[in-house]
Amino acid sequence: MIAPVEALARMPESLDAAEAAPLMCAGITTLNALRHSGALPGDLVAVQGVGGLGHLGIQFAKKFGYRVVAVSRGNENGAIAKKLGADIYIDSAATDAQAEFQKLGGAHVILATAPSGKAMSSLLGGLGANGTFVVVGASADPIEVSPTLLILGKRSIKGWSAGTPADSEDTLRFADATGIRPMIEKYPLKKAAEGYARMMSGDAHYRVVLTME
Repeated sequence: MIAPVEALARMPESLDAAEAAPLMCAGITTLNALRHSGALPGDLVAVQGVGGLGHLGIQFAKKFGYRVVAVSRGNENGAIAKKLGADIYIDSAATDAQAEFQKLGGAHVILATAPSGKAMSSLLGGLGANGTFVVVGASADPIEVSPTLLILGKRSIKGWSAGTPADSEDTLRFADATGIRPMIEKYPLKKAAEGYARMMSGDAHYRVVLTME
């Protein structure tokens, strides 16, 4: 393989290649979104979704020193969210998540990882004053928000995607140093079709990685 040197990222030798792969996509996206969000250690940061993006977002948020709230649908995600580092888990199927955020003082940042404009819209009211809603989950349906909500609280919405090769190196080094790892399911290349089907089913936890076996 030939690639331009400026497009390459150095990988720590102690990091497993299969674990590094998702860090170069979902990892760099969530790390960059959080570190450019304006949040400081101790701030309340919520991560919507405990999936491919969200399970890494929770880990990065915790290692950044934020007070981390994970929000998803169903009690079954609560245990894994806590294991990943969430201080609080909110089941949005059983309670009004944005009201729960406000009880906690309002979120400084909400990192939206689940690809649903409707689900994102239901959380915007959980932002505190000067809070930022950061979208990394790609969705075809729109996010709906009241202009008053944005104006009165000086709240904002922005999107983020991936980063540069230098950001990739930052992500790999930070993950290696802090013990952050993606949850993956590995398939040998000869079973690529099976791995693809597993990924498309939505049942994979949480990233499917093909290995050169």
